Amino acid sequence: MNRKWLGELLRRRLFVIGLLLVQLFLIIYTAISGSIAFQLVSEVLTVLSILVCLYIVSRNSTGAYKLIWIFMILLFPVFGGLLYLLICYQGDTRKFSRRAAKMEAKARGLQALPGTSEEELLERLPSQTAQLRYLQNHAGFPVYTDTETVYLSPGEEKYEALLRELSKAEHYIFLEYFIIQEGIMWNSILEILKQKAQSGVKVRVLYDDLGCFLKLPKDYDEQLRNMGIECQVFNRFKPVLTSMQNNRDHRKIAVIDGKTAFTGGINLADEYMNAIEKFGHWKDASVLVRGKAAWSFTLMFLQMWELTTGVAEDYVRYYPWLLSDCPVKAEGFVQPYADSPMDKENVGEHVYLQIINNAKHYLYVNTPYLIIDESMMSALCLAAKSGVDVRIVTPHKWDKRFVHMTTRSYYRELMSAGVRIYEYTRGFIHSKTFVADDTVATVGTTNLDFRSLYLSFECGALMYCTEAVSQLKEDFLNTLEQCHEITDQDCQCGPIRRVFQDILRLFAPLL
Repeated sequence: MNRKWLGELLRRRLFVIGLLLVQLFLIIYTAISGSIAFQLVSEVLTVLSILVCLYIVSRNSTGAYKLIWIFMILLFPVFGGLLYLLICYQGDTRKFSRRAAKMEAKARGLQALPGTSEEELLERLPSQTAQLRYLQNHAGFPVYTDTETVYLSPGEEKYEALLRELSKAEHYIFLEYFIIQEGIMWNSILEILKQKAQSGVKVRVLYDDLGCFLKLPKDYDEQLRNMGIECQVFNRFKPVLTSMQNNRDHRKIAVIDGKTAFTGGINLADEYMNAIEKFGHWKDASVLVRGKAAWSFTLMFLQMWELTTGVAEDYVRYYPWLLSDCPVKAEGFVQPYADSPMDKENVGEHVYLQIINNAKHYLYVNTPYLIIDESMMSALCLAAKSGVDVRIVTPHKWDKRFVHMTTRSYYRELMSAGVRIYEYTRGFIHSKTFVADDTVATVGTTNLDFRSLYLSFECGALMYCTEAVSQLKEDFLNTLEQCHEITDQDCQCGPIRRVFQDILRLFAPLL
């Protein structure tokens, strides 16, 4: 890294964090000092906190979030309710939500341009009726045929495939990533992007500001624009206490000409392809989607681009099959999906729950974090108790200590229901995959934690009877050979540690 821009970056980031802390201190100080000097202020704020608690209980949101906010308000009854209102109800957040809804409605009418294969899927796989109809008829994400899928794991495979596909681009390249960091991976990609931009290919890069908080210079978007690459930064981190700072673009999408797309857990940084070692071997997963279903990822990107820029886009002009039919022929069905925290429709969570509930023989899950609410816990336990072979792989080497400790706190309850838990002893597993019954699988960006399930923009590819389904299953079983199966003895801990884990689970929605 260049020391000059790194120093400037640190000064900017520390300044932003400092301003946030100052605001929080002033809120607390004002509430406390006001309650001491004026008894009436204290009573009014306490009544406000009670009303806020009643409002929180009545909201249609996950129980864990209700619990943590009510706990905070009970802990700080004077200013807790005021803090909730200040963070959760601001004009910019509501305006952003309205714009996001407008973008989704605009794209929904174009999702079916390649045609849908609902009737064919229902005829071949009636067991998937609920999942199909939820995603297509309610969430607005059609199912497609004529789509090739290739499962790519670890990150080195995605890297090589991405370079090959980028070099074939003729019209446009869209990249949307949570993390981009200069190094072997990104620099080689950037060389191709610059060459393509110079040859007339439209190249757009969208990255999340918080994801790249300490990884890119403040003016990196300007640097890319000077290279002929269109670049936008999603939801710039600002020194303001607002819930919108939690709504990050955690998606990983690459689209080439609307004909080929990638998604999965792999960001554009060297640890994701094991060019550098951070937490041992980095095990991750991605999927290549070629054919009709790639259009859905194109629309996802265009929505986020328009949401970020505020400039209206003509989505149809990017549709690749206007003048010819899609030449790709492949077995199975693909149903890409996206999740937005703005619409309160937890698509990623519902996709996972449907896979769990429909599983009859086996369910194999890879996840870097296992921090779940009662609905997900209940579904996993019920599946195992019903005779389904449920296995979950999590990392042995952690990237966030408290998060890993919280993950391990869920082991006992799951194992007591018959779920088999494994830890990837070779290093850190960052894959977010589900596969069940040789029939259905998903590869995407959604972790099994509160941040991914309820706060971030996420996406994934749901696949029925495609080649990638069997590839994912085979990779999962091979990965078990590099894992340690957790036993009851591994879960034993003293009373102090257990109390600490219980505290961490209480604050799990904030992790």
